[in-house]
Amino acid sequence: MSDRKPTILITGATGQIGGSTLRSLLKENAVIVVAAVRSAEKAKIFEEQGIRTVILDFDKTATLLPALEGIDRVFLATGYTVDMLRQSKVFLDNAKGAGVKHVVHLGACGGDDATIAHWVWHQLVERYIEWSGFSFTHLRPEAFMQNLLNYDGTKAVKNGVIQQYTGDAPFSWVDGEDVATVAAQALLNPEKHSGKTYRLGYDAKSYDEIAAIMTEVVGKPFSYESLDPKIFLENMREAGAEMAYMTCVYDNFRRIAERDIPGVDDTFDNFPEIAGKEPVRWKEFVEKHKDSFLY
Repeated sequence: MSDRKPTILITGATGQIGGSTLRSLLKENAVIVVAAVRSAEKAKIFEEQGIRTVILDFDKTATLLPALEGIDRVFLATGYTVDMLRQSKVFLDNAKGAGVKHVVHLGACGGDDATIAHWVWHQLVERYIEWSGFSFTHLRPEAFMQNLLNYDGTKAVKNGVIQQYTGDAPFSWVDGEDVATVAAQALLNPEKHSGKTYRLGYDAKSYDEIAAIMTEVVGKPFSYESLDPKIFLENMREAGAEMAYMTCVYDNFRRIAERDIPGVDDTFDNFPEIAGKEPVRWKEFVEKHKDSFLY
């Protein structure tokens, strides 16, 4: 039994962080990687690349236990709705029943004293993971730099103008690829990363500062237009988004703008030790995605 390769299940495999984590792990011979997908149609993309898949739908409890059969380690990423609380709890109950040992959970920003609602929800999931007796690694990424490429399917920078809702306040950022790198390391080496909570944020900048970096790197003028967070709320309502979650995001934006979240611009120095390299900071990120910002 000792020479059996550990099997890792990636939930959210079609998403940005899950997909990136999956690609990292596929380069490793020491583990077997399985992509969790919601439908046979979504499975096709992976199966064409020779990647093993299982059907798993957080909202269909009957799919959970079969998907978790023979799984040793799990990357848990849920969607942006309040349902994440129920989904995570029921998934973890099934994971426990299936004999899963290590859970790497993709959470949200903030220290243990967080008061922004969806940050708090993720911390409740963290506690449930611990209470259930899993070996665990909690990931708490700050704001994703990828939000500047698009947010919820909408282009975030139009004709050189960033329209956002956080006033002139700086806050902490991370490249999603770096989050996936940490996730992959925690899944590959659970004994090394077990019991750890990793805050992942490496560059604190306001949107004005980001616009200045874009201007310098891209060689065209970029600027920031600060909007009332209530506009965000109305846009999300019109788009038919899940409003319990989007109200939390509104609250987050409003409180950043009002400088009412202590430590929102904290950055951390854990990445080189975990990944063996420096994290991506804003200048490098803009250089990497220069073509996406051109207009």
